[in-house]
Amino acid sequence: MKIRFTFLTLLILAFTTLALGQKPSPPAQAQCKFSDGKTIAVDYSSPRMKGRKIFGGLVPYGEVWRTGANEATTFVTTASLTVGGKSVPAGNYTIFTVPNQDKWTLIINKKTGEWGIPYKYESDELTRVDMKVSRTPSPVENFTISFDQAGGACTLNIIWEDNKSSAELVESR
Repeated sequence: MKIRFTFLTLLILAFTTLALGQKPSPPAQAQCKFSDGKTIAVDYSSPRMKGRKIFGGLVPYGEVWRTGANEATTFVTTASLTVGGKSVPAGNYTIFTVPNQDKWTLIINKKTGEWGIPYKYESDELTRVDMKVSRTPSPVENFTISFDQAGGACTLNIIWEDNKSSAELVESR
C-alpha cells in the first residue's frame, strides 16, 4: 500500500512539474537573409488561440498591440531598409501593430526592452506604415511571424486566427 501511495504521489508531482514548465506563449523567432548576408530577425512570444476570438476580441481593433505575448516583439536588422516608403536604419527596434478588420498598421519603435503593454512609447516611434491584410484559408492556432524573401525584399507576415497581415521590407543600398 505504501509503495502504491508513494508511486502515485511521485506520478502526480511529475505531471504537475511538467505542466508548470509548459509556457502558454513559447518564444519563437523569424529571420530573413538578404543575398549580401545582412539579416532581419524578429523574436516574439507565440500565444495560442485556444478557442478564443482573437481580433476584435482578445486583441481589440484600433488599439496598439504588442504583436505577440509577454515582452514586446524585437526587430533587429543589420541592413538599412525602406518600409512603406520610409527609411529604417540598421539597428535594434521593437515592433507593435494596430489591427483593424480591413487595415493594419505596423509600428517600428526605437525603444527596446519594454514589457509590451500598456503602450506609452509614441515619442520613440521611428515610423508607422500600412500593412496589407488578407484572410487565411483556415484558422491558424499558433500566432506566427514569418518572412518571404525575394530579391532585395523580405515580406514580414503576421498570421493568426483567420488573418494574415504583411509589409514589404526592402533593403536600401
